[in-house]
Amino acid sequence: MLQLVQWRIEPFQPSDNVGGAFLEESSFATLFPKYREKYLREVWSAVTRALETHSVACTLDLIHGSMSVRTTRKTIDPYIILKARDLIKLLARGVAVTQAAKILDDAVACDIIKIGSLVRNKERFVKRRQRIIGPDGSTLKAIELLTQCYVLVQGNTVSVMGPYRSLKEVRRIVIDCMKNIHPIYRIKELMIRRELAKDPKLANESWDRFLPQFRKRHLKTSEKTMKRNEKLASTNEARKAAGLELLSKDKPSKKTYTPFPPAQLPRKVDLQLQSGEYFLKPHQKEAREAQQRKQKQLEVTAQKQAERAEAYVAPAEDAAPTVDEKRRQKVEKKMQEKTKGHDKKKDKKDKSEKKRRRDDDGEDTPSKKNKKQKERDD
Repeated sequence: MLQLVQWRIEPFQPSDNVGGAFLEESSFATLFPKYREKYLREVWSAVTRALETHSVACTLDLIHGSMSVRTTRKTIDPYIILKARDLIKLLARGVAVTQAAKILDDAVACDIIKIGSLVRNKERFVKRRQRIIGPDGSTLKAIELLTQCYVLVQGNTVSVMGPYRSLKEVRRIVIDCMKNIHPIYRIKELMIRRELAKDPKLANESWDRFLPQFRKRHLKTSEKTMKRNEKLASTNEARKAAGLELLSKDKPSKKTYTPFPPAQLPRKVDLQLQSGEYFLKPHQKEAREAQQRKQKQLEVTAQKQAERAEAYVAPAEDAAPTVDEKRRQKVEKKMQEKTKGHDKKKDKKDKSEKKRRRDDDGEDTPSKKNKKQKERDD
């Protein structure tokens, strides 16, 4: 790997501005959210003092919700207005004034990474944004220690402050995280790079053999099919051992084999020829369609009327019996009771007749049999 040259940035001195005062005034403005208004009002004096040292004027407009910076006749550094623009941008994004004031240093740069449009699903976006922060902010702290940057995750943006080289590394980590690559992989890579940079022997060599490869290997279609078939075969063997029916991916239904192809379906013109519609004139077709439409409307109307009429149909009621019906029921009840009494008498008479016949024939009744058996036992 080629050795990178570390450029030394000299501070801008008044003697470097040989042209004198600027011919034109440069200005930048940015809006800020409503919830930042109270904080900005409290710290605006500190912002003014920080910019006055560089002869840059600033304005806080609470009516329109905006901040603006502009050059003055005393401004000597032509690049300081861009630093002042970054300062108000960071203040609008939620960075504290003590941290945002460091952007006025020439060795510090900033980058605001927009992550709101990288993921469509809201739940997935929140989960991946939280992945940048990590449990109790551990992942964010690791990124800050390795890159020597200040990172703030706020809403749909990530604000980063630090050296120019480190800004590229943080941007890569954040964008890869939103593309479902965990930040821990990039953090491990950064740690290995930092250790390799300490060895002067590896300054002119490639570091690829030392860096871990976290690229996901995608299977080919044939490999996916082979894995699926193996899984299906193992499942079938297990089911066969258990005495169950075998499984198949697509179990086709059994069809009778016929050597002839299926009959061709009739075209729309053929159907019109069969029904005679093909030979009708345009006005006759319109009249026929109107008649069919009217018939359909009548059917729907009749159906709806029948549904409405169901609500007005009286339910079936049990009418109270009349006097004649009550008399008839009473007579029938008496006749039934009389018939039952007659049957009982007849049964009793039959039993007594049977007993008398048995006595006449000299047969032993069950009671006599028991008495005789008892006498024998004695």
